[in-house]
Amino acid sequence: MKMTPAPPRSNAPLPTASATSLGAEPPLALSLIAPAFDEEPNLEPLYQRVLAVFGARNDWELVLVDDGSRDRSPEIIRALIARDARVVGVLLAHNCGQSAALAAGLREARGELVGTLDADLQNDPADLPLLLAQLGDNDAVVGYRLKRNDTFVRRASSRIANGVRNWISKDQIRDTGCSLKVFRAEALRSIPWFEGMHRFLPTLLRYQGYTVVEHPVSHHPRAAGVSKYGIRNRAWRAFKDLLAVRWMRTRMIRPATREVLRGG
Repeated sequence: MKMTPAPPRSNAPLPTASATSLGAEPPLALSLIAPAFDEEPNLEPLYQRVLAVFGARNDWELVLVDDGSRDRSPEIIRALIARDARVVGVLLAHNCGQSAALAAGLREARGELVGTLDADLQNDPADLPLLLAQLGDNDAVVGYRLKRNDTFVRRASSRIANGVRNWISKDQIRDTGCSLKVFRAEALRSIPWFEGMHRFLPTLLRYQGYTVVEHPVSHHPRAAGVSKYGIRNRAWRAFKDLLAVRWMRTRMIRPATREVLRGG
């Protein structure tokens, strides 16, 4: 039996979906959220890949979050929306980072399930049905890349960083850097959101008593554009975020209730 999660903190930026996302329309089965920063050449191919996997259904949406791109990404998102009502665009005023982009996308998502993936096509949307099939009674399925198509330096640094994260957070996740994941929306909205937390979503869910399982996924080399995040510009920031996660774990309230009594 999973624990009932504590209510989100009042200062968490994402306690519920926005009024515009809920409205009078019924919830969808699946919302796919893809943050994009200067991904102009990849947005149309991403849409086509998602369409090839889910196109016959009308119970999904693709939420493209433009994270302050300097290229034509916003224009391409607008064009995709004009062609397909299942595409949702969220345009941030400036570059806010991956965690903020995911939070903005989740705020507008209408799906009972939420899938996350990168917009650079290194994640394969064809793996999403496999993750959905593995969800079962669990609250999240997170992918881990069987064969990474990255440079040796990126692979080695990621392996070291993953080991350090697991050691300090007291959790075991094979590949925290893999963005391909599926969550129950209510679980994802129950945890506190802060800058850098996209790296620790499975761990934060487990801290709240949710069940998280892992499943292997494919990984492709980047076909267009360039990576926006290098080793130097994320290592120190990720380590500080990890210390915050460790502090959160040690300060969580776990009341040892002996008995609950109600009259009548």
